[in-house]
Amino acid sequence: MMIRAFFLAASIAFAQPPAELEAVVETELGTFRLEFAPGAPKHVEHFMKLVRQGYYDGSGFHRVIKYGIIQGGDPLLKNPKTPKSVWGSGGLNLLPGEYNAIKHERGVVSTVRIPGKADSDGAQFFVCISPQPVLDGQFSSFGMVTEGMNIVEKISQQPTGAGDIADKPIKILKITLDKKKTEPYLNAPIEELRKTVTLKTTLGTIKIKMEPEWSIASVRNFLKLAATGWYNGTNFHRIVKDFVVQGGSENTRVGEQFHIADRWVHPIKGEFRADIKHVRGIVSMARSDDPDSATTSFFLMLAPSPHLDGKYSAFGSITEGIDVLQLFEKEEVDGETPKKRLEIINATIDN
Repeated sequence: MMIRAFFLAASIAFAQPPAELEAVVETELGTFRLEFAPGAPKHVEHFMKLVRQGYYDGSGFHRVIKYGIIQGGDPLLKNPKTPKSVWGSGGLNLLPGEYNAIKHERGVVSTVRIPGKADSDGAQFFVCISPQPVLDGQFSSFGMVTEGMNIVEKISQQPTGAGDIADKPIKILKITLDKKKTEPYLNAPIEELRKTVTLKTTLGTIKIKMEPEWSIASVRNFLKLAATGWYNGTNFHRIVKDFVVQGGSENTRVGEQFHIADRWVHPIKGEFRADIKHVRGIVSMARSDDPDSATTSFFLMLAPSPHLDGKYSAFGSITEGIDVLQLFEKEEVDGETPKKRLEIINATIDN
């Protein structure tokens, strides 16, 4: 059975086009995933061919710049006796460059080439942790990290010596190809969006009925974040008496800020309806001055606020737990910040 499952997975990886696949990079410090970009098809094909051959398994990341870039994939590092003086010299000069318009922003993956020599790209690659505009148009960008940037950051923090060469290579255990993960509820029909989400909070349980007819984009977004556990462990960070309770921001999660569903967090288009009134029990998306800037933060209405009508995307209503709002209103605040932590313990979708 295990052999059959292996060959099935392998056949899927071979049959699917790059747009439907991701590379899974397993290192001794953890795993990250990357998707393939359309700007360098020959590099993507080359990388995928090497992955299928097990070319990278046992190599490592030999060059790291803290919060800057990490570089790896040199096959010479498979041999633990390879002298440090030649780290980074293997697996180059294999294919011409495919320079494109992809900017070297956070998470971008590009191919390494021989310094000062055009069209000398090869098997080695680097990942940007912070923007590197000086590299734009100079290297063949072919991918983007979709999950595990915390692992990439961790690799970048390893001790180094001269030339940003790691004191010890960070081993790449293996790289494999896997089916690209899909965003939950992205294309679900409206009938599948009529769900109820249960928020278990520090002060009690609240049930929120989704209203996709009000704002289908906000409902999709909220269900996605609930289904993936993204909201679990975040905090209600704002209470304004006789107005709102606000929560669901990324920076309120205790400890590790990264989440596997971060890849799907993006601004959503505002859907404003003046006929949906922001009264007690209505749930709406928070945003900045930009009407299309809502991402994860939402607020629960404590009292009628007509000045919000037609300006914020209301997407749900509290059907159970309205009494829990009274408990929020009793909490002591410092300005608008609760004095104690009021957490979303978990968010689940009722069947």
